[in-house]
Amino acid sequence: MEKVAIFADVQNIYYTTRQAYQRHFNYSAFWSAATTGRDVIAALAYAIDKGDSKQKNFQQILGTIGFDVKLKPFIQRSDGSAKGDWDVGITLDVIDYAAKADVVILLSGDGDFDALLTKIRDVHAVTTEVYGVAALTAPSLIHASDRFIAIDDKLLL
Repeated sequence: MEKVAIFADVQNIYYTTRQAYQRHFNYSAFWSAATTGRDVIAALAYAIDKGDSKQKNFQQILGTIGFDVKLKPFIQRSDGSAKGDWDVGITLDVIDYAAKADVVILLSGDGDFDALLTKIRDVHAVTTEVYGVAALTAPSLIHASDRFIAIDDKLLL
């Protein structure tokens, strides 16, 4: 059975599905599609913690599905902009798990991860899959993955 490690960039998936479809991503449908016949060795969801109850309920749902949820505090800057980026954390975890997995799945459209996917494939001979909104996923990320799965109606609520 293939060993799979899953890394979900929650903010990226939330905003891209909302922008493209005005709908939410269906993590349960994703889980079923991505893990059937596979041994999940890690499933990490990276989110920003604003401390509201709706968000806490969502995080509990992710945990029930099978994700370990990692949180960073929401930071509001004095100029009104916000910070809450998990790119480095995701990268470090992917590097750690790539040596143990046969398949690394990334849920994100962020082109900053293209070099990461190329590196883990070259170093660990791991297969990479990316789930993202086609129109909002960086072409470089699509090309860096072994398999790109476009988020469509089957993966939306």
